[in-house]
Amino acid sequence: MPDWTSARNPQGTRRNMNAIADRYRRHADAFEHKVAAAGADQWSNQSPCEDWTARDVVGHIIDMHGVMLRPLGRSLSPAPSLKDDPLGAFKSARADIQAVLDDPESAGTECDTPNGRMTVEQQIDQVISDDLVLHGWDLARATGQDDRMDPADVERMWSSTSALPKEVLEMLRTPEAFGPGVKVFGPEVSVPEDAPLQDRLLGLIGRDPR
Repeated sequence: MPDWTSARNPQGTRRNMNAIADRYRRHADAFEHKVAAAGADQWSNQSPCEDWTARDVVGHIIDMHGVMLRPLGRSLSPAPSLKDDPLGAFKSARADIQAVLDDPESAGTECDTPNGRMTVEQQIDQVISDDLVLHGWDLARATGQDDRMDPADVERMWSSTSALPKEVLEMLRTPEAFGPGVKVFGPEVSVPEDAPLQDRLLGLIGRDPR
């Protein structure tokens, strides 16, 4: 639902922008911590995404950072290679996105997306910011790290995802519906109704929490 208060109140708009930038920064910090903690011998480990290793998970996140820049006619800055320096590659990509979020003109640019017309910062918030949380779980599982998500993030994402219409969920489960090589959700995994909310969220997006 549009924030009509913010539309009438520039101060409210700035608060929303700051909230999105702060949320991205928090999610990127957590993901970067997991990348930094991965052992050099763990990058070829299988992740919960059947086609991806731990390194591939980081590669996907970096690629999606690049997708977020396209509405601005930009691409990712030159960076260390994913093969040689996954941490350096991610840090460079996150710096590019953070620069967009910290620039009101860039962040407020409107663009067309598969989910409708929105600002660049809104697309970043809905796509890559949440991706950092969900794929952080993948990376943690692949490298033997703590896979607990922030309960507030789980609550927020469960609320928004579980409320999506059936046809939207089906589209999200369709390979390449959002572009070549892009796979958003997998087939739903059955999880008991009394399971922890994190497990139910993971099952809904196609992960097996077990």
